[in-house]
Amino acid sequence: MKILNYGSLNIDHVYTMPAFVKAGETLSAKDCQLHTGGKGLNQSVALARAGAQVFHGGKIGSDGLGLKRFLEDAGADCRFVRVDPDEPTGHAIIQVVDSGENCILIYGGTNKRITEDEIDETLSFFEAGDMLLLQNEISNVNYLIRRAHEKGMTVALNPSPITDELLAYEELDLLDWMIVNRGEAEAFAGIESEDPDEVIDALQAKYSRASIVMTLGKRGSMCVSHGNKYYSRTYDYGRRVDTTGAGDTFTGYFLAGLSKGMPISACMDIASRASGISVTIAGAANSIPSAEAVLKAVPIELKEGE
Repeated sequence: MKILNYGSLNIDHVYTMPAFVKAGETLSAKDCQLHTGGKGLNQSVALARAGAQVFHGGKIGSDGLGLKRFLEDAGADCRFVRVDPDEPTGHAIIQVVDSGENCILIYGGTNKRITEDEIDETLSFFEAGDMLLLQNEISNVNYLIRRAHEKGMTVALNPSPITDELLAYEELDLLDWMIVNRGEAEAFAGIESEDPDEVIDALQAKYSRASIVMTLGKRGSMCVSHGNKYYSRTYDYGRRVDTTGAGDTFTGYFLAGLSKGMPISACMDIASRASGISVTIAGAANSIPSAEAVLKAVPIELKEGE
C-alpha cells in the first residue's frame, strides 16, 4: 500500500526572548534557531521511519528546499512536493521566554496555494487501496477528501488545527479514519465529558463510516472500529523533555502499521511506544525514532500506584 501524505511544510523561526514583545516595543533576541516544521512534514517523517512507503504532497517556496531534502533523507518520496518561486514557504515566528512559555505567529505561505489541478495530477499516481493522510494546514482539504474517496483510497484525517471551516465540511462523512486527541474529539462530537468512552461513542455516532482513534495523553489511547473497541497504554522511557511532535509520531506509526496489515491493537501499541520515546528528545521531526530504535528501547516499568 502506498501512502500519500498531502500536508504542510514549515520553517520554524524560534527566538529566545527576555520577554514577549509588546506593541510598539523593540527587543533583542538572545538566540535564534531555524527548525523544520509542519504537521505534514512531521507525519511523513514518522511514516518513513516506521517503514511505510510514503509520498509527500505539498508546496514550498524557493526558501524551503531544505525541507524537501530533510524529508528525502528521512526516506519519504518527494516527487509531489512542488516549488512556487513567487511565495515564501509556510513559516512560524515563535517567541520563547525563560519560563518556557511561547507565543506563535503562523503564516501559511505556499501551504495555502495548493490547487485542485495539482491535487488531481498528484492523485493520478495512486489507486484504489492506497491511503491518503491529511491534516488541516493546507488549502483544499475538502477537495482532497472527496477526490481520494472517489478513487477508492482509504482516507485518514488528523484534524489539526480545528477551524469552523473544517467542521463544516460535508466531506468529513467520507472519512475512513479519524485520529484525534481528546480536545479535538470533543469539538467534533459537540460534547464535553469526563468519560472518554462517551466522547468516542458520540464521535462514532456522528461519523459512522469512520474508524476513530483518540489519544488520551498519559492515559494512553483508544480506538473504535467496526463495532469493536481497543485500548492501549502509554510507555515511559525516562524524563519527558518535549512533547512537541508526539502526536505526529503516534499518527505516523499507527498508519504505517495499518499499511503493513498489522492488527489495530498492534498498531496502537507500536505507536504508543514510538511516541513515548519521542517525548524524551527535544524538537519535533528530530525526535521521531526509527523503527529499529523503537524495537530496541526498553520502557521503564512503573510500580503499582505510580
